[in-house]
Amino acid sequence: MASEGLFPIFTTQFSTLLELKLQQQGSLLRSLVREGAHVGKMASPMQQMAAVASRAPAGRFAPMARVDQDFTRRWVFPIDKELPQMFDTFDELRTIVDPKGEASTNAANAFGRDWDDEIIRAAFGTAQIGQDANGLSAETFSTSTTTQQGGFVVPDNYGASTAVGLTVAKLIELKRAMRHFHNNLDLDPPTLIIGSQQEADLLGQVQVVSTEFSDHPVLVDGNLKRFLGFNVIVSERIGTIAATTGGSAVDRRCIAFVRSGLYLGIWRDMTNRISIRNDLSGEPYQLYSMHTFGATRTQPGKVFEVDCLDATGADITP
Repeated sequence: MASEGLFPIFTTQFSTLLELKLQQQGSLLRSLVREGAHVGKMASPMQQMAAVASRAPAGRFAPMARVDQDFTRRWVFPIDKELPQMFDTFDELRTIVDPKGEASTNAANAFGRDWDDEIIRAAFGTAQIGQDANGLSAETFSTSTTTQQGGFVVPDNYGASTAVGLTVAKLIELKRAMRHFHNNLDLDPPTLIIGSQQEADLLGQVQVVSTEFSDHPVLVDGNLKRFLGFNVIVSERIGTIAATTGGSAVDRRCIAFVRSGLYLGIWRDMTNRISIRNDLSGEPYQLYSMHTFGATRTQPGKVFEVDCLDATGADITP
């Protein structure tokens, strides 16, 4: 009987659908920063001139003492990345799935994460300034808090007795600090990069979800896109540091910046090339993807750190 064993003509069917596993798809940040094209081993995306102050005249017909300008040149350095993927011709004869199209999408997603990782690194990383390659000096990101004079970090315990997650009070302090450094938030739109835990923190606060505190709803289809003038981006790729509470507790280093505060230099945008490797057995297809890029912080007063207690861990995507 058929119930006592496999029916002789039973078959096994497999789908032709090929699905990418969960991952951050492409770049979330590239469109939110300044960008330019470059060549060479290093490039200066901008020259900066410091503020000057006027003086009272020395006296009637007195000789004039000049006021010299203080110029600074900022530098960005290229990073090379490649992603070669091969597809064996013999293997393709044994499957009904063609993976080459999805592999190209997978490469684009990986390169988008490369750009985001470099932008995130540059936000709090060491920037290089100087006239040329022979006179570079390092500019480190100050870890002084906004409660101190000239600080750029909103601490994890701001407005609380211990380290806490993201609060409206922290965002108000962040906006105050950005205004204090004369950022024109109307002409140079600010962005706030947070993680999923910080989004959950805000969604649990009545000032965010209630229309009683705003002339229009803050949530768009249940998503937090903009709050207190900040464009809100949720990224799991921002880093962590030890929390002030000690022990194993960690903070997410959320990033706030105006558009002109971060710069992405592109030496070679994403390039895909498909070829047949005649030098290898089976003459496999090769999808070769590459790009060259680099990022820098343009001014410390345009980039801020908001520390938030967070135990969610690192991004699941490499």
